[in-house]
Amino acid sequence: MKNVKTTEEIALGIRRRVFEHCMRNNGGYLSQACSAAEQLAFLYNEALKLGDPTLPMIPPPFGGVPSAENTTYVTGAGYNGPFEPQYDRLFIAPAHYALVAYATLIEVGRMAPEGLEMFNQDGSSVEMIGAEHSPGMEVHNGTLGIGLSTGAGLAWGRKRRGESGEVCVFMSDGEVQEGQTWEAVQAAAHHGIDNVWAIMDVNRQQCDGAMDSVMTVGDIATKLRNFGAVVAEIDAHDLTAMRQAKATPHEGQPLIILANSSPTKGMEFLMRRFPRLHYVRFKSDTERAEMNIAIAAELGIEPIKLGEH
Repeated sequence: MKNVKTTEEIALGIRRRVFEHCMRNNGGYLSQACSAAEQLAFLYNEALKLGDPTLPMIPPPFGGVPSAENTTYVTGAGYNGPFEPQYDRLFIAPAHYALVAYATLIEVGRMAPEGLEMFNQDGSSVEMIGAEHSPGMEVHNGTLGIGLSTGAGLAWGRKRRGESGEVCVFMSDGEVQEGQTWEAVQAAAHHGIDNVWAIMDVNRQQCDGAMDSVMTVGDIATKLRNFGAVVAEIDAHDLTAMRQAKATPHEGQPLIILANSSPTKGMEFLMRRFPRLHYVRFKSDTERAEMNIAIAAELGIEPIKLGEH
């Protein structure tokens, strides 16, 4: 599925769409759009080989949990295309990036804009914290450190079956505080699972503030290499560097791209909230209006008309 937009245009569109949504809904996951827009745009527009979506452009309501009686249950991964062996598979490990992921799906033509009108509504599959039935999601991850394990396990099975499609995991750096992440890297290296690769949004932020104030993680790159991964470190907002990193040879080993990002990229006005950037809810109508004017100018759009949908 080819897109007429450039990856740069898609990244800007992601930020604009998330900003508009947050303005209209009195807050949201703004900084994740700042840090990850280029990464998700790159994955969907360039790096991954994905087939056409298999689910409706307007997401259906939540269809219930899988069971013997619920025979029509499907995951939201259908928005990434079919599970055929020649296509790549994507796992979005930090489920709180869901709004950014939905915006990406819209920007690349895999989901209708009307889907965001269902965001966080009762009975909707377009959840604030993405679940396995949410658009673009295949499993419910967290961030709990299980994303890389899930991806590596699937990749191992695909490798044994001789399937050509790769497995990609989009991660956040908070996952290196979870032991399961390190077990996944070690297992992938031991078993030679080299058809799995990951891109990690290293924005150094988490729910309770700056990562170093919660749990210092040290030199992530060196630790990953010691556990058996091939590591490429880049500026997360440099698409040329991202393309070069994806081409890094990693025969017999998993590849992990550490994308060092800014949680205020494109919306520098958010620095007023630093380091409490995980979820931005406006403290007053005045702050909301100020942020609307300032960030809209940064993004090159008119301020959002509040109170309208």
